[in-house]
Amino acid sequence: MAEQQKEMSFLGHLEELRWHLVRSVAAIFILAITFFAFAEQVYDHFLLAHIKPDFITYQLFCDAFQLFGIDSAFCNVSFADKKLQSIKVTSQLMNSIWSSLILGLIVSFPYLLWEIWRFVAPGLTAHEIKKSKGFIFIASFLFFIGVLFSFYVIAPISIHFLYNYQITDAIENSFTLESHIGLVTNMLLGVSILFELPVLIYFLTKIGLITPEFLKKYRKHALVVVLILAAIITPPDVASQVIVAIPILILYEIGISVSRRVIKKQEKNANKS
Repeated sequence: MAEQQKEMSFLGHLEELRWHLVRSVAAIFILAITFFAFAEQVYDHFLLAHIKPDFITYQLFCDAFQLFGIDSAFCNVSFADKKLQSIKVTSQLMNSIWSSLILGLIVSFPYLLWEIWRFVAPGLTAHEIKKSKGFIFIASFLFFIGVLFSFYVIAPISIHFLYNYQITDAIENSFTLESHIGLVTNMLLGVSILFELPVLIYFLTKIGLITPEFLKKYRKHALVVVLILAAIITPPDVASQVIVAIPILILYEIGISVSRRVIKKQEKNANKS
């Protein structure tokens, strides 16, 4: 009888998990359909915004360099002769579907976290539920800071560099729609996920896998890993990789402080008991 109850409990958890997954997938698809319906506006004002000379980042960089009396290529940005190529019959349709799904995933991120929290919450104590309520806000905040940082800093610098990089005049740059959109969406997702580092460190510390001392000891190793990850999610130019690495390293240091606070709190609770 006890085994049957356990089996029913397990099956009940599976059923509950299934519905959380169904709702999460439904949210992604609903947003994806919305983005697909407004594909022209999404592409013109978001996904292709970086190949417009008047993009705000180029203007800000130009003004910043001029403030210090430095001539900058950002003051003469031109993509007039850079037309993206669609070389397959289905390229535009499939690209708009895929990019809509990725944007749906990005925008629905807070809701996905909420579904995860709802699934986990029944197994938490009242005190733990109270303490974990800020998790969705903090994780979502870091994620969207990563989205903004990627969109307004990493993407324009990378695209400006890659569109103007040329080994010799004998080679003409002619980029495809897939390569451009893939570059933008990969950076948006990759950088945003990396910005979740403090949250990851928090949970790893809570379950006892890492400590502040461990993070300090392997700080140099972490620097190498961050540079490798930056090289993977950004184009092969040093400027973009360094610009990505700097905030990640700052978040790593914040993670050390978070880990230290978790350990101190655990020790304080242990002493009370």
